[in-house]
Amino acid sequence: GKLGRYPPWPGKIVNPPKDLKKPRGKKCFFVKFFGTEDHAWIKVEQLKPYHPHKEEMIKINKGKRFQQAVDAVEEFLRKTKGKDQASSHNSTEEKNRHNSSEERGKQSAGEEKRKASLPEGKVKKGTGEGKKRVSSVSSERGSKSPLKRAQDQSPRKRGRPPKDEKDLTIPESSTVKRVMTGTVAGFKWPPSVSEPVKDSDPHFHHFLLSQTEKPAVCYQAITKKLKVCEEETGSTSIQAADSTAVNGSITPTDKKIGFLGLGLMGSGIVSNLLKMGHTVTVWNRTAEKCDLFIQEGARLGRTPAEVVSTCDITFACVSDPKAAKDLVLGPSGVLQGIRPGKCYVDMSTVDADTVTELAQVIVSRGGRFLEAPVSGNQQLSNDGMLVILAAGDRGLYEDCSSCFQAMGKTSFFLGEVGNAAKMMLIVNMVQGSFMATIAEGLTLAQVTGQSQQTLLDILNQGQLASIFLDQKCQNILQGNFKPDFYLKYIQKDLRLAIALGDSVNHPTPMAAAANEVYKRAKALDQSDNDMSAVYRAYIH
Repeated sequence: GKLGRYPPWPGKIVNPPKDLKKPRGKKCFFVKFFGTEDHAWIKVEQLKPYHPHKEEMIKINKGKRFQQAVDAVEEFLRKTKGKDQASSHNSTEEKNRHNSSEERGKQSAGEEKRKASLPEGKVKKGTGEGKKRVSSVSSERGSKSPLKRAQDQSPRKRGRPPKDEKDLTIPESSTVKRVMTGTVAGFKWPPSVSEPVKDSDPHFHHFLLSQTEKPAVCYQAITKKLKVCEEETGSTSIQAADSTAVNGSITPTDKKIGFLGLGLMGSGIVSNLLKMGHTVTVWNRTAEKCDLFIQEGARLGRTPAEVVSTCDITFACVSDPKAAKDLVLGPSGVLQGIRPGKCYVDMSTVDADTVTELAQVIVSRGGRFLEAPVSGNQQLSNDGMLVILAAGDRGLYEDCSSCFQAMGKTSFFLGEVGNAAKMMLIVNMVQGSFMATIAEGLTLAQVTGQSQQTLLDILNQGQLASIFLDQKCQNILQGNFKPDFYLKYIQKDLRLAIALGDSVNHPTPMAAAANEVYKRAKALDQSDNDMSAVYRAYIH
């Protein structure tokens, strides 16, 4: 699609899950998009007829997944038509009377539903230039056959509800289906933002740091979609630079990709790069880890220098600052393969000083550098659902578009080198401190005679409810500390975050306290377990 818009996509109106309330504001319907498992609330004014806009859509969208979606629409229409013919014993007049009476009967109930607001705190209202808007979606009434309830537990994207509300006579009857085509969401753009990367993954979103825009935009992910909320503050804003369709194909870059480091995160990343059709050469310190990826179609590099010299863009994901430096500066290291035009992307979570030093030596040899640490864990890496924080060479960031789409759900471009390292450490500081607090609460519950399971149930019903909270509590309750995020690495991140605070004389007492607990857990041989094993530091 053009800047700030999603290309059209076919879908049909379905009933939302029972526990999902409709956003306030203009009337909208819960839509399931053909060829995907994605759902979203779509405002009525964005609905357009399928057939009149079909050819226009096909011209705009050339992707394989889009064609599959159109095929699914046609198949749905054929089946619907067949069912209508099979049940044609009812006269046209009887059908009309049935529909009109049903519409009148359902309308009042539908109005009550439309007035229901999202739960408190789910959508923040705000003002400013960068507001989210919902782009056009088209629809046409299909058959009268009963509608199956969407099984998806939550919509993938909910927009900020508009203020005005007009009465509509469109029923939300369970006997009405709509075939639609259109976009889910887009963003209004400041004119300075450049064109987005084409052939983008529908589930993936780019964000650019803008130092000039006033409104701050905060993002809360819902599965692989985003809910966008805005606040009027004086802080730096992040503007969406590329948003794509609900579904569509990723066109892998024709550049040769290298990848160094096949740990918990790197393994999932490489697997997804290969699945999406990228040409990947891999290297790992222990070569045996490469075997699985060679079977999946990767090439084997003998040294980091060889990988860099034979590839256009080389990614690295290693454990800590020392490993990151050794990989670049050591014998047969990355620097040995750098020559003008070669690109290096460091995805390791390290401190800003380390990444700045690496950037300088890479650029001094004519190379291009991007830092791109990732927020997530092994499961999210395997699922291609990482959040990527990038900084450095903006052109290289754009060149990495198809790679980031393959491995993640969202990427942020944060400006100059060092910004991503700092932001990543702050994110992991918050996460590590929260994990220690969870462990502290569960152990306190146990020693005071309270049920840990009941504590989890209570937390899951409150405002702290999250996938992270539930998964980590389940790990503790089941005594399963198989690493999803190594305890030793979250402690490393806490240590680096505290040092970041020291460098600017900013107090970090919560992180410091949590760090002490993780250090005790490491002394109890929990380093190679999941971060949730910090629980064991509290057991007397």
